[in-house]
Amino acid sequence: MTDKRRPLLIVEDDPALQKQMKWAFNDYEVALAGDRETALAQLRRVEPAVVTVDLGLPPAPDSTVEGFATLREILSLAPDTKVIVLTGQNDRENALKAIALGAYDFYAKPFEPDVLTLMIDRAFRLHDLQEENRRLREAQPPEGLAGLITRDPEMLRACRTIERVAPTNATVMILGDSGTGKELLARGVHDLSPRKPRRFVAINCAAIPENLLESELFGYEKGAFTGAAKQTIGKIETANKGTLFLDEIGDLPGSLQAKLLRFLQQRSIERIGGRDEIAVDVRVVCATHQDLKALIVDGRFREDLYYRLAEIVITAPPLRERPGDAALLAHAFVLRYANEYRRPAMTLLPDALQAIEQYPWPGNVRQLENVIKRAVIMAEGTSISAADLELSSGERDEEPLNLRLAREEAERMAVLKAVGRANGNLSKAAEWLGVSRPTLYDLMHRFGLK
Repeated sequence: MTDKRRPLLIVEDDPALQKQMKWAFNDYEVALAGDRETALAQLRRVEPAVVTVDLGLPPAPDSTVEGFATLREILSLAPDTKVIVLTGQNDRENALKAIALGAYDFYAKPFEPDVLTLMIDRAFRLHDLQEENRRLREAQPPEGLAGLITRDPEMLRACRTIERVAPTNATVMILGDSGTGKELLARGVHDLSPRKPRRFVAINCAAIPENLLESELFGYEKGAFTGAAKQTIGKIETANKGTLFLDEIGDLPGSLQAKLLRFLQQRSIERIGGRDEIAVDVRVVCATHQDLKALIVDGRFREDLYYRLAEIVITAPPLRERPGDAALLAHAFVLRYANEYRRPAMTLLPDALQAIEQYPWPGNVRQLENVIKRAVIMAEGTSISAADLELSSGERDEEPLNLRLAREEAERMAVLKAVGRANGNLSKAAEWLGVSRPTLYDLMHRFGLK
């Protein structure tokens, strides 16, 4: 046992019962709250592992509405907290509802110190076990970026960068065309970090109207504007202790850029209509397909905000610059959607693979996935042909005139295409290339392929 007592939050509006409970639980550092607002403030201040909540709270102590609202917000802000709900005798319906909302347990009044103390001790022990399991999981070596398939050296370099920066709190900016997998890389930053058990909250700055985006990001207080019927927590606050992903940051309105910069500098926010500063511990990852430096020159993006966001910059190359990846991804998508739609094992015919390799894929991986998904659904048999893909012929880049460069480029492209078509089977790829496996390994090493 340590000398420091552990915090326990008691949410109860009856002063006499407050006093009685504080005396009964003197083994803990008891924090008291008589209403929802005070409870949430105490939750942020002391970060208790266990909370008891009376369902009858002001301004409607004869109703359970405020108690359930308090329960929801506590679990939203601190999902791992064990909440014990206090109900009236024979109040089975509300007890079951509380458990369904995520409460750890319920206790029927009248107050019996020994019984409730046992319940609280058990909740603390469970919380400790879960925290220990989390620490053990974090101590395990990272498994890499789940769901990302590539053999391209540039994309692999981006993956290695993410694996190095993920354990830190550095702000990451991911650049790349639409559909290149920027959100997948952002999730990789979160999943490989100590924040993985917490929430990954994504918001697309281009998809929400300017007049709504501020309230989505920062939240608002009840009565802050017409229609604000209740206090609402924004995305930044929701991501507390986790990761906030700001997609299409280049479309963030100028009026919000200053407010976002202030948050990044001070790590605190104010809800719309609020006066209190709320401290938020969140890791920010952003992405855009736009040239932010050009936007800075045009006066459409703040330079100081750019340097706050661009502590680490990672570029996701377009699919047309990743030779062999299109075929490799196509095999994976065929397997995924054949299983999802309960189709028999399906294969890509050689003409389909050739069409996939020659197509420039302006929509990148997202477009490829949609094309394969449609082909799996529409194909009549178990084979997918070029006709099933419905792709126009792709345009080929001009070949280099230097013979040595042309020969090396041709060899590199042949190796990439063979490995992609063979779906990673190096024996088959070597057979198609007409070389031995050791020779194929030497070629892959020379071209920096893994």
